[in-house]
Amino acid sequence: MITRNRSYVENGISGKLLQGCLNEHLRQVETWNKLHDLYLGRGDILTRQRAEGLPNNRLSHAFARYIVTVASGYLAGGPVQYAMEEGACSGGLSELVRAYHRADVQSVDMELAKSASLYGKGVELIYADEKTCIRSCATDVRSAFVVYDESAAHLPLFGMTVRPVQGETGSMKGYECKVYTKEHILTFRGGDIAKIMLQNPVSTQRHYFGGVPMVEYWNNEEEESDLSGVITLMEAYDVLQSDRVNDREQQVDALLLLYGAQLMVDEKGRTPAQQLRQDKLLYLPDRDAGAEYLCPSQTGQDAETLRKALEKDIHKFSMVPDLSDESFSGNQSGIAIKYKLMGLEQMTRMKERFFREALRERMRLYIHFLSVKGLKTPDADSVRMVFKRTLPVDMLETAQMVKTLSGMVDDEVLKSQLPFMEA
Repeated sequence: MITRNRSYVENGISGKLLQGCLNEHLRQVETWNKLHDLYLGRGDILTRQRAEGLPNNRLSHAFARYIVTVASGYLAGGPVQYAMEEGACSGGLSELVRAYHRADVQSVDMELAKSASLYGKGVELIYADEKTCIRSCATDVRSAFVVYDESAAHLPLFGMTVRPVQGETGSMKGYECKVYTKEHILTFRGGDIAKIMLQNPVSTQRHYFGGVPMVEYWNNEEEESDLSGVITLMEAYDVLQSDRVNDREQQVDALLLLYGAQLMVDEKGRTPAQQLRQDKLLYLPDRDAGAEYLCPSQTGQDAETLRKALEKDIHKFSMVPDLSDESFSGNQSGIAIKYKLMGLEQMTRMKERFFREALRERMRLYIHFLSVKGLKTPDADSVRMVFKRTLPVDMLETAQMVKTLSGMVDDEVLKSQLPFMEA
């Protein structure tokens, strides 16, 4: 989190302040680039070099993509449902939900959850399109951030986006930075990103969102990626598997040691190597002569034990279970499956807390914009958000539960427990 004292912006935002915040953000980009490369399967193993002549297989495994996909899908795979708190007036909620539907916020939520899982946070930009309809998009964390004040509430002071500007041929022309305050959007352009904010903005535009139209979705209190605790384990797994293939390749190309004998070019002019490759035979002069390959000692079982240990640790410390494991077989009860998912569930509950706070901030911005257009809107603090986990459902177990509670629980409540009744 980038923070500054609120007194620095009370009389306007200086270029020195903006440039300092931008520089602080840019210092974190290298870390995010590494996480991005891990997600795409471009780990450090791909740049490893070995001595000339030695096999150099470089195997990269998609653990990062698996962890991010499962963790973000478990949080936001099911659309967030909105309803008014009990006793609150429901007027205006339909307008908010309609605006959410037009902006396709369900897809944006999924992108933000993925970004938060991968980078430690996601950044949403809220804007008005050419028809003055409010919209949302998930921006790249590496090129967008929000600056907060130093109070206990950490209220947003302003947000910023930065992007490279390209010419018609794709050549780099410079950078464009946009600063989003509570009332205006300031645009800066320049060729040197280290000084771009020290000049006057090229344009100033007013907006009507009633606050900074950028919202950060934190993955946890530390803004840490779900990969942070297992990066070294994933790298070790890549090295181990690559070396296993290298060892196998070296074994195939092992040296042949002869003692008590010497191979010569035969009458056909073939070298000893050609004779062995073609005839698959080796003639030795007497029983005292011998031949054997120089091979490393076989440690296949040890390597497999280490591989399984690394794989288990990756899933354990990332709190994302291996769903292909035999322990998730179809004959497991719902309770047994929940116990195996307890780590993922606890991690997701923490994610949900920060995600909920960000969704509430988005809601306030949407409500203010809709109210400016004269539409009826609800009180943001009176809207309840319900997250649904994307888990396989045991229909038989659910049906038995509903049948058992029939007559003791209201029928509408029981129907809500049946997945096929959601529509």
